[in-house]
Amino acid sequence: MMITFYLEKILIVAAIGITVSAIATPLSIKVARRFDIIDRPRDDRRIHDRPIPRFGGMGIFLGSMAAMIIPAGMSEKIMTAMIGGVLMYLLGVLDDLKDLRPGLKFTGQIAIATLMFSKGLKITFIGNYIASTSASIETKVFLGTGAAYIVTVLWIVGVTNAVNLMDGMDGLAAGSVAIMSLSLAYVAYIHGARLGTMPVCVAFAALAASCIGFLPYNISPAKTFMGDGGALFLGYMIAILSVISPLKRVTFIGTIIPIAALAVPIFDTLFAMIRRISRGDSVMKPDREHLHHHLLGAGFGQRRSVLIMYGIVGIMGEVAVLFSRELYKDAFFMSTIACLYLLVILVPRQPFEKRQARMEYMRRKREERKQKQNANNQENKE
Repeated sequence: MMITFYLEKILIVAAIGITVSAIATPLSIKVARRFDIIDRPRDDRRIHDRPIPRFGGMGIFLGSMAAMIIPAGMSEKIMTAMIGGVLMYLLGVLDDLKDLRPGLKFTGQIAIATLMFSKGLKITFIGNYIASTSASIETKVFLGTGAAYIVTVLWIVGVTNAVNLMDGMDGLAAGSVAIMSLSLAYVAYIHGARLGTMPVCVAFAALAASCIGFLPYNISPAKTFMGDGGALFLGYMIAILSVISPLKRVTFIGTIIPIAALAVPIFDTLFAMIRRISRGDSVMKPDREHLHHHLLGAGFGQRRSVLIMYGIVGIMGEVAVLFSRELYKDAFFMSTIACLYLLVILVPRQPFEKRQARMEYMRRKREERKQKQNANNQENKE
């Protein structure tokens, strides 16, 4: 009966999220044009060649908020998380309107994460879970207030920006967040009866639904972008729902699972930071060397590049599910496959001009050999 009850809630939440998002997104396009919230291709980092509205996050935000009213009624913590979501969305909208300095935007994110920490949404300990048929033994490493604050803020701000960095190609961020949310929703669902994670499952379903309702307007060629409002909101909600989930009390299950599901954006963010620091640049300086840029550089095009990224995100989502079921060997095998795919994407490739020049050089060499052979044949005949 309980499972049937929550399945009905998930279906209702999905219908609300998709419907509201699908209706609100076209309205956001009109709002963007009215207030000139337009993304214009001003530099070579942008891959679109025409002005595109960038206020689509309004559809995602409204769809998520409307759908999350249901899980918020089941959990006071989810209601608190929604308040932080409103603040994070408004910060992103302000950035879309005023183009905030990176430092100011980063400070705002820390302030919101700090507020959530003060409201009790925090990571207070790291533990290890060993389950058997007869007993469950749990050992915990408790974090002091300072350590708990640092870990919580780093997690919220880090994941928020990791998702924001993914918003570089049509449909990439929205589709990836939908896949990650569904993976984490499923993990919460299969452990719901034992750990009380069903409200979090329903909340993740709401987040995924709003992304699905937005995607038809965002897939290549995009009619609208989600902007920083949508990207920061999505990143924040995934991070904070992972903190709320009772699964966080089990380290391997609570820490590894969200990291596995979010592995691609986290990896891309860390790689970008290392790359920029090694060059002596600011870690906030944008560039054109993210994973999706490598795929575009390989000639896959936007749609195929996005589908490849979806595949890798999906593999890591499956890794999260396997970890949650303590199938560690299977999880390791799947994560190895994902890492190999990432390695293939990141391996430096020869620039197009050099490849063309080499091909031309080889062609000339073949022609010279052919002419020399013809000349030798002619001499032999004479």
